[in-house]
Amino acid sequence: MLDFSILTEYFPLYLEGFLNTIKASVLALIGSFLLGTVIAIFRISGVKLLQWFGTAYVEFIRNIPILIVVLFFSWGLPSIGVKLDGFAAGTLGLTVYTSAFIAEAIRAGIQSVPKGQSEAARSAGMTYIQTMIHVILPQAIKLVIPPLSNQFINLIKNSSVLTIVAGLDLMYFSDKISSETYVIFSTYIFAAMFYLVLTLPMSYGASVLERKWAKNS
Repeated sequence: MLDFSILTEYFPLYLEGFLNTIKASVLALIGSFLLGTVIAIFRISGVKLLQWFGTAYVEFIRNIPILIVVLFFSWGLPSIGVKLDGFAAGTLGLTVYTSAFIAEAIRAGIQSVPKGQSEAARSAGMTYIQTMIHVILPQAIKLVIPPLSNQFINLIKNSSVLTIVAGLDLMYFSDKISSETYVIFSTYIFAAMFYLVLTLPMSYGASVLERKWAKNS
């Protein structure tokens, strides 16, 4: 049975962790989307150096654990004089890690857009960047809503890695509550419910958006 006294007594800690998780997730979502889009453009550009960098970035980041990325920002950067608190280090690590997966999704979307769209835009006088921003990317993002939404949901769940670097997230305070009360089951069930409050609406919203755009296409 759930011990609801844990939720009522420690609700302020749950709430603080929940709000910090939202903050980290939103910052990482925006950052990873922007960074991932840039990396995706690098990968399909005609510049060999940018293609190499984009490919190396994606392959390296995707094939190492997120924990290593987060610890690099938390423990690695201080060794060269750059000190970050746990929240900043965790959020940056989450951003960089997720951006590699988003880059692949957006690259697939860009490559799914007919080449004639780009050629028509360029013939109309648009630059390469203008063509990407105004013609190609809007269509590409619509095509990859399902994988993008999955990555954003994974990002929220992966935000629990902040607890490793004392990032003051939901899992950090859940661990603190369980260590104080020795009540394991109820503590983490309530934590899971808070995560569901974030992930379920996002999943539903992505489905609605996908259906809406499918009707308009």
